[in-house]
Amino acid sequence: MSARPAAPKGASTAGESEGGQVLARTAAPKGAPANRPLWKTFLFFLLPMLLSNVLQSLSGTVNNIYLGQMLGVHALAAVSGFFPVMFFFIAFTIGLGAGASVLIGQAWGAAEPERARAVAGTALSVVLVFGLLVAVFGGLFTRPLLHALGTPPDILPDATAYARIILIAMPGLFVYLLSTAMLRGVGDTMTPLYTLAISTATGLLLTPALIRGWLGLPQLGVASAAWATVVGFVLASLWMGLHLRRRGSPLAPNRALLRHLRIDWQLLRAVLKVGVPTGVQMIVVSLAAVVLLSLVNGFGSAATAAYGAVNQVIAYVQFPAISIAITASVLGAQAIGAGKADQLGRITATALGMNLALTGGLVLLAYLASRPLMGLFITDPAVIEVAQQLLHIMLWSLVVFGMGSALAGVMRASGSVLVPTAITIGAVLLVEVPAAWWMSHRFGLKGIWMAYPMGFCAMLLMQTAYYRAIWRHKKIQRMV
Repeated sequence: MSARPAAPKGASTAGESEGGQVLARTAAPKGAPANRPLWKTFLFFLLPMLLSNVLQSLSGTVNNIYLGQMLGVHALAAVSGFFPVMFFFIAFTIGLGAGASVLIGQAWGAAEPERARAVAGTALSVVLVFGLLVAVFGGLFTRPLLHALGTPPDILPDATAYARIILIAMPGLFVYLLSTAMLRGVGDTMTPLYTLAISTATGLLLTPALIRGWLGLPQLGVASAAWATVVGFVLASLWMGLHLRRRGSPLAPNRALLRHLRIDWQLLRAVLKVGVPTGVQMIVVSLAAVVLLSLVNGFGSAATAAYGAVNQVIAYVQFPAISIAITASVLGAQAIGAGKADQLGRITATALGMNLALTGGLVLLAYLASRPLMGLFITDPAVIEVAQQLLHIMLWSLVVFGMGSALAGVMRASGSVLVPTAITIGAVLLVEVPAAWWMSHRFGLKGIWMAYPMGFCAMLLMQTAYYRAIWRHKKIQRMV
């Protein structure tokens, strides 16, 4: 895995130096040895991404605390009411970023930095056009949009003020999110971490300052969170651009990248081949979560509180599994680009081992500390007991979820997305949701949580069967 790939026929020496030493160099700090084991390559790539996920989650949690504690429940409700719309747009961007990072990884593995820039230029052009459309139409029709979503009249003015700012700023937010995703394709997970740290810190300092009017700033109410978000990602994006130019990154915003800032329809089709199913999967899984939440709500407010507390813990335990799947996808794409598809088996085995060690380790800790963890969110001893039981029912299955996600991530690296995505969606819609409905009537609240392991196990069995029986025997080659 650490050997420098042979340069493509006709490649220049400069191209080799910029795109070579694939996988051995991926995400490694300067001066790291070129012959490190694959598990170390995984860790170099994985840990910054894992920290980024934790930072992002903490940012959202603390911002909600600011709004709820400093402005009241109506402010929190006003921001929450816009979440379904925002998630839909972000799902599109994340899907596009997933597709672009696979193609960029393949180009980087083949020592073709110009091809990597071409993919980045196409993806950036698409999100800019889409972002401008969202900004114009969303900004003009914010209130009717929220009204159509059933936003309660008492929070509609605040929700409109918040949503309009975010919608108008969508072009910049899309570029920010896409850029951090594409950098993974060239093995850079540290820059996204630093960028997110700047954005998060800015938002956490500016939100309360704008709520209270510190240092002579205007008091903006609910809009404070929106303005803090915008200022945060603008400052972070400016820093990221300067940092990438200073480091000479292949995706730095310079003339070489600007030359490719147009839509190449062949590349766009390849990006969307991976990106659209990924985005659709995110939306379907989220809609299924809404259905399960409605089932939980039927058991009363204590059940809803337990659901919220359990989900907070689950989110953090899932981070390693999700990050390992992304790592496997990027490293697999680089191996394919380098003409080393035979290494995909090792990448898969390493991803599964990492998931067992990291996700499994967190699951064990969560079991041992389940009562104190639930006590962070709940004060009622009876509700803590319920939440702890629910956590115990499904916590172990997150390791199973990680295994299935890792297999899907490796297959995604080759452009095989439709079947793994269909398997995931099928496991959610045909196993998890129906099982939750049926078992909630038979076993009560616990039955809903029993459905999660059933869905995850079904997903792993189907992903494994497809991986071993079909995908592993395919001829693996670059997408473009």
